[in-house]
Amino acid sequence: MLNEWLLRISEPTIVIIDLMALVIIVIGTVISFVAALRLFIGGALNPAERGARGYIKGHMRRLLWMDYGRWLVAALTFQLAADIVESAIAPTWEAIGQLGAIAVIRTFLNYFLERDMEEVREREDSRAEQKAVPDQSETAP
Repeated sequence: MLNEWLLRISEPTIVIIDLMALVIIVIGTVISFVAALRLFIGGALNPAERGARGYIKGHMRRLLWMDYGRWLVAALTFQLAADIVESAIAPTWEAIGQLGAIAVIRTFLNYFLERDMEEVREREDSRAEQKAVPDQSETAP
């Protein structure tokens, strides 16, 4: 009786959480796509926004990538939550093993995406600090 109730509640809950993750991915992708178009079109129309090799300057590209990464990390978190709920009702060890493998893959994707975003953040902070500190050779008498 309790098991049937758990199954009836869990299955739609899993679908709803997966739908939430899908919505987050779609919204993040559309927003990032529009931002990328603006960035590339703006760079094509304004050569001053391009670097020495003709590419869009790195700072704006990194900000765009980090914003999109945040959307993906959020969606992966929701998908992992759905996997956890699904593992509670998995009927066989094979199903539990498959869910476990999917959860591990999503966790690794999440970890590496967050690590890359942190590296970019640290690089940006380091550059900001270097710009804030005056050059000692210019101030020396």
